[in-house]
Amino acid sequence: MITSRRLALSGAALLAVVVFALWTTSTGDYLYVPNEARPVAGKIEVEGDKGEDEAGGIYFIDVRVRKVRRLEQLLPFMRPEGATLVPAHAVTPPGQTFAQWRVQARQDMERSEQIAAAVAFREAGLDVDATPRGALVEAVAIDVPAAKTLRGGDVIVGVEGRPVLTPGGLIESMGKIAPGEPVRLRLRRNGKLLDRSVTTVAAPDDAKRAIIGIRVSQDAKIRLPRDVTIDLGDVGGASAGLPFALEVYQQLGRDVDRGLRVAATGEIQLDGSVSGVGGIKQKTVGVRRSGADVFLVPAGENASTARRYAGTLRIVPVESFRQALHVLETLPQK
Repeated sequence: MITSRRLALSGAALLAVVVFALWTTSTGDYLYVPNEARPVAGKIEVEGDKGEDEAGGIYFIDVRVRKVRRLEQLLPFMRPEGATLVPAHAVTPPGQTFAQWRVQARQDMERSEQIAAAVAFREAGLDVDATPRGALVEAVAIDVPAAKTLRGGDVIVGVEGRPVLTPGGLIESMGKIAPGEPVRLRLRRNGKLLDRSVTTVAAPDDAKRAIIGIRVSQDAKIRLPRDVTIDLGDVGGASAGLPFALEVYQQLGRDVDRGLRVAATGEIQLDGSVSGVGGIKQKTVGVRRSGADVFLVPAGENASTARRYAGTLRIVPVESFRQALHVLETLPQK
C-alpha cells in the first residue's frame, strides 16, 4: 500500500532529480555574466617604464560568457545578478563554433593591444610607423545578405574597383550605392585576395543610405618605437583598448589616474577615437562592485546604458583617447 508519506517522498526525490538535471545541463544559448574590474598594472610592460604611484590605477573590465543552464533559462531569478540571456546566434554566427569564436576574440585582443600602444605612443610624442591596410570585418549581422558571403577576419581593401584603406574610406565608397543594390568588394582573406559581390540593405536610421550590415575596424601594420608586452591570460575581444592605451601612457611617465581608481572600456581606433562595445550592462555592474571612482565608457548608447546600472558610480562618456585624458586631468586629484 502506498502511503501519502511515501508518495510525498517519491515526489520530492523525483523533483530533486529534475532540478539537478536542469541545473547540470545547458542549452545552446549563453549568459553574459559580470566580472569585477581588475588593474591593468602588472599585465602590461613597456620598455623604459618610468614607474607609477601605488595609489589609484587603471582598471579593465570584461564579461564572462558561458552556456546558460536549463534551470536558469526557465527561471530568470536563478541567474547571477546582472546577467543577460543571449541567443546563440548573437555570440557565434552560423557556421562558427564557440571555440572558433574564442580564437577570433583573442585575435581581436592582439590587434587592440597594438593599436592602443600606437595611440599612446603618438600622444606622448613618439614616432609610430602605422600603415593602414583596409577595413577589418569584426562581425556580420545575421539578417543581411552579406552574412552568406563575408566573415569575421575578412579585410575589405576595395569597393567598386577603388582601393579602401580605412573604415572611413569604406563608408565614403558606399556613398554612391543605393539600398538594395549590389556592391563589388575586394577582400583579403587568409592572405589571399578575393572578389565578391554582396547586396546592400538600408541603414536602420536612414532609409536612403546603403550599408552592408557589418562592423569594421582598422587593419594596419604597426611598428612601435618601444617593446610592449600585454598579457591578460584568456581574456579576448577589443573592448579593453582604451584602458590599455591609458596604462601605456601612464607607464611613459604621465600621471593619468591622479590617484583615482579609473575603470575604462572601449575599442580604440588608430586615429584615437573610441568605439562602442558589447556587454556594457555587465561591465557597469562589475565596475560598480569593484569600488572604482570613475568609469570611462564610449559616448552614446553605451553611456546611456551604463548610467542605468551605475548607482553612485560616476560614468564619464568619451569619444576619443585625448578626450579621456582631458577628462581625467580635470577630475580632483585623490
